[in-house]
Amino acid sequence: MESKKFLLQEKDIPTAWYNIVADMKNKPLPPLNPKTKEPLKPEDLYPLFAKGLVDQEVNQTDAWIEIPEEVREMYKIWRPTPLVRAYGLEKALDTPAHIYFKNESVSPVGSHKLNSAIPQAYFCKKEGITNITTETGAGQWGASMAMAAKHFGLELAVYMVKVSYNQKPYRRSIMQTFGAEVIASPSMSTRAGRDIITKHPNYQGSLGTAISEAVELAMQTPNCKYVLGSVLNHVMLHQTVIGLEAEKQMEMAGEYPDVVIACFGGGSNFSGIAFPFLRHKLTQGKDLRVVAAEPASCPKLTRGQFQYDFGDEAGYTPLLPMFTLGHNFAPANIHAGGLRYHGAGSIVSQLKKDGLMDAVDIQQLETFKAATLFAQSEGIIPAPESSHAIAAAIREAEQAKIEGKPRTILFNLSGHGLIDMAAYDQYLAGDLTNYEVTDADVEKNLSEIEKIIK
Repeated sequence: MESKKFLLQEKDIPTAWYNIVADMKNKPLPPLNPKTKEPLKPEDLYPLFAKGLVDQEVNQTDAWIEIPEEVREMYKIWRPTPLVRAYGLEKALDTPAHIYFKNESVSPVGSHKLNSAIPQAYFCKKEGITNITTETGAGQWGASMAMAAKHFGLELAVYMVKVSYNQKPYRRSIMQTFGAEVIASPSMSTRAGRDIITKHPNYQGSLGTAISEAVELAMQTPNCKYVLGSVLNHVMLHQTVIGLEAEKQMEMAGEYPDVVIACFGGGSNFSGIAFPFLRHKLTQGKDLRVVAAEPASCPKLTRGQFQYDFGDEAGYTPLLPMFTLGHNFAPANIHAGGLRYHGAGSIVSQLKKDGLMDAVDIQQLETFKAATLFAQSEGIIPAPESSHAIAAAIREAEQAKIEGKPRTILFNLSGHGLIDMAAYDQYLAGDLTNYEVTDADVEKNLSEIEKIIK
C-alpha cells in the first residue's frame, strides 16, 4: 500500500528557525523613519515591539535562530503537521503530476498562524509585558494570538476587519472563548478609526485600517506591545517550521518539489513553506520555482509597485520597502479576508524584485471551484485563503497534463474552512462574484504615495 501521509515525530520538530536574509545576496532595504527618511535603528522599534522580536527582525547574519524550549513545548500540541499526497486530487484531474500538501489546518485554531503567535507571546511575556494588541483579517491570526496570549497570561485586544467581523462570527467567538477582547474595525475607539469612519461612514475595513487602530492603542496603553501576524521579518522567520518539516517529509516520500506554492496576503504562510526550499536555490543552485497565489482583487505582487510605503492606512508604521498597491487601497470584500492587504513583506518583495519567485493572481470564483474539488477529492474543506494555493496547484497539474510530463507540486494548506461555510453557501447558491481592479484604480492609488525609490 502506498503512503498517503508522511508523519514526523515530536523529536523532529525543528530546533531552530531559518533566517533566509542571511543567505540573500541582496538584503531587503531597511525600514525608514517616515519623517526623516533615515533607516530605523533597532531601538526605534522597542517602544512598539518586544525587544527579542526586534532583534530577530533586524538579524541579517545568522541563518539559524534557536527556538526557545518553551515555544517548542507548545509546538508539540499540534506539530509536526502531516505532509499528504493528494492522490484523490491527482485522480480527479487525471494528471501525471504528483501533488503534495502540508496540512497546517490541524492546529487547535485551524491554521498556520499559531506558529508565530506562540513565540511572539513568549517574547512579550519574557519582557514583562502585560498587554498586547493586534489586528486580524479573517480571524485566523486573532484566534491564534488569543490562544497564545491566554497561555502566557497576557491581556489581548484584537481589531478585526469589520467585513470579516460580520462574515465570520464564529472566529470572533473563538477569540472571545480564549479571553480576548474583539473590536470591529474601523471603530470609534481610536483616532485612526474615527477619522476613517468620518470620511467613509460605511467603510467595511481593511487590514491596513485594523493595524492603525491596534498600533494606536498599543502606543497609548501602559506596559503594552503590538504584535503582527504577517509582513514583518520575524513573522516570516517563525513560520519556517512549516517548510523545515516539509523538507524532511519530502525526503521520506522520495521526491523533491519542482514547484512550491502558497496563498499570499502579507507573506507569512508563503514564507513558511517556501523559504526553506529557497535556501537550496540560494546556497546550492537548486532548480525549483516558488509561486505566491494572491487574489485578483488585491494583486500587489502581480500589479503593484516596488516602493516604500506604510504598512497601515493611517501612516503610523515605519515606511517599509514592499510591492504595494498603496496604503490607501480599499480591497474588495472577498471572503479570503486574510489576503486583503495592500502590501507584501520586505523579504518577499526583495526576492520578487530579484526574480527568485513568481506570483499569480486568481479570481474568487476559480478559488471556490478549486476548493470544492479539493473537498470532494481529499475530504478537507479548505479556508478561502488556502484555496488560492489549491487553484494555483491545479493550474500546475493541468499544465503537466497538457505537456504530458510529470511534475512534483507542493503546496501549503494554510487552514481549514469549517468556520467559512457561509462563504461556501454563497458560492453554491451562485451569489459570489469576481472583482476587477482596473489599471486606472491601481495607478491612481499608487500616485498618492511618495516615491522614495526612484
